[in-house]
Amino acid sequence: MTMYKHIAKTIRSPEYKEALKKKLISWRKEPVYVKLDKPSNLTRARTLGYKSKQGFVMVRTKIKKGTRKREATSGGRKPLRVGRTKHSPGQSLQHIAEMRVARKYPNMQVLNSYHIAQDGQRKWFEVILVDPNHPVIKKDPKLKWLTKPNNKGRVFRGLTAAGKKSRMLGKGQGFERNNTNKRY
Repeated sequence: MTMYKHIAKTIRSPEYKEALKKKLISWRKEPVYVKLDKPSNLTRARTLGYKSKQGFVMVRTKIKKGTRKREATSGGRKPLRVGRTKHSPGQSLQHIAEMRVARKYPNMQVLNSYHIAQDGQRKWFEVILVDPNHPVIKKDPKLKWLTKPNNKGRVFRGLTAAGKKSRMLGKGQGFERNNTNKRY
């Protein structure tokens, strides 16, 4: 087995899940955005484009689960007609987390992100950020596309994997609604 298969096997083990529960206790007390030295799930990060080189930054972020509340309306209404709760944002929490990280680090580009953990109130994601102005990134032929100005703000246009999934772009099960080739 390769090293990455060993890591993936370890992440699925019950011992890792117990250790993760203990980590969550400390993560709850941390700020919303935490810069990391290395990804916690190396196999997942590598499949999404992470490289252990200069210009790459990993950020762990947390986001509250559930639907959002609207602002309180002024004027008399029946409580049923106010419509304050149960408003889904129309995007996945992962996509919202990516956008928040992009606003926090405006000089970086979001490459991708993945889910790490969740509890009853929050979800944690690790976001892969790339510095498009770094000389190492500019020289890399596989990452040079990030330096072009038309890729700036790609997370806000739904061009990451989570954003495309929120926009129902993709292939396979769950994406049949967008298939325009079908004739009814």
